[in-house]
Amino acid sequence: MIGMFKRLMAGEEAQPAAKDTVGADIALCVLLLEAAHADGECTAEEKEHVVETLTAHFGASRAEMDELISEGYVRRDDAVDIFQFTRYMNNAYSKEQKLEVMESVWRIILTDGRLEAHEDHFAHKLANLLRLSHSELIESKKRARQ
Repeated sequence: MIGMFKRLMAGEEAQPAAKDTVGADIALCVLLLEAAHADGECTAEEKEHVVETLTAHFGASRAEMDELISEGYVRRDDAVDIFQFTRYMNNAYSKEQKLEVMESVWRIILTDGRLEAHEDHFAHKLANLLRLSHSELIESKKRARQ
């Protein structure tokens, strides 16, 4: 931010940093991490499910997933909200892919066998931002429980 301010003061055009771009890997990672932390804590089981989901989705090694998760935490901490990540998904993902994301989110949320109010709120907010209907949200929850 300070670097951008200095460039503006020097009369240079602001260029977005490479870190500001969102791709499928970062978008999915951040949303899964948000789900894992929705109740204020991320258990080992929830984090393992995040890793398994990312590995299955991207077919990468565990080391690559650990690196992606580290970057995901940085991006999650830097983000004001999740809109930039859901916007990417709305532009790049099909309805079926977004439903798969929602099902994965529910699996993470339900890993500990409890559904906290914050987790339920996050899932509803995410479904809304991904332009999924209430019935699609409920169906993805049912599939995640099976």
